[in-house]
Amino acid sequence: MRWLAKWFGLGVLGFLVVLLIAGWLTAKPSDPVLWPPGAGAAVAEIYVVSHGYHAGIVVRRASTEEFAGRQGNAALLAVTKRFPSYQWIEIGWGDEGFYRSVPDVASLTFTQAVRALFRPGNHSVVHVVGLNVNPREAFPKSDMVRVNLTAEGFSRMLERLDASIARTGEGGGPEDLGVGLYGPSKFFRSVDTFSIFNVCNHWVARLLAAAGLPTAPVLSTLPQGLLLDLKWRAGLHPLPQSKFDEKRP
Repeated sequence: MRWLAKWFGLGVLGFLVVLLIAGWLTAKPSDPVLWPPGAGAAVAEIYVVSHGYHAGIVVRRASTEEFAGRQGNAALLAVTKRFPSYQWIEIGWGDEGFYRSVPDVASLTFTQAVRALFRPGNHSVVHVVGLNVNPREAFPKSDMVRVNLTAEGFSRMLERLDASIARTGEGGGPEDLGVGLYGPSKFFRSVDTFSIFNVCNHWVARLLAAAGLPTAPVLSTLPQGLLLDLKWRAGLHPLPQSKFDEKRP
């Protein structure tokens, strides 16, 4: 059986080498016009948060509403107005059937995973949660990176986010799909489709790329790769875990 173990080890090593090469070839550089912010420049603070197999972003609700209103991002503006009493909002994206029926990785079934990853044209949703405490306190055990964006970078990220939200009617408002997974949350219809080549972490990476940060689509397939790339090329290190016990608002 030694030969089998040897070939298996070589196969794993080969796969990792191919993965690293693909990650390097598809990596996108930062946009120096947008990021990083210059010394003394005004910044917009956001957080990239990983819940294990799924990543999202956390933004200040008031500044998001202000920018969305100023830019005419009607769908995003309407979303922020659904959470008027919250200081922060967490925003994630994913396959509609998967996201709405699998609250955590323990609830995942093989059939759900295969359908979401390999069936073409899967409908998707945006998930929004209102937070009344600092993101680190809200998700004390989650991996999290704080990112300071320039005003223009924040603006472009919100433009990309708004474009991902499906519109209803002539007013361009979002299609509300009801209560979300936890806390004061809601699902909204998205225009994007979900597959193994476009998972939730790719969606987050595209938002960051729009803001000017370097991203790597292959590494971003998993949230661990997304955060690793932010550490390697953007110099952004995960925040220490909070002293607070795990709790969701």
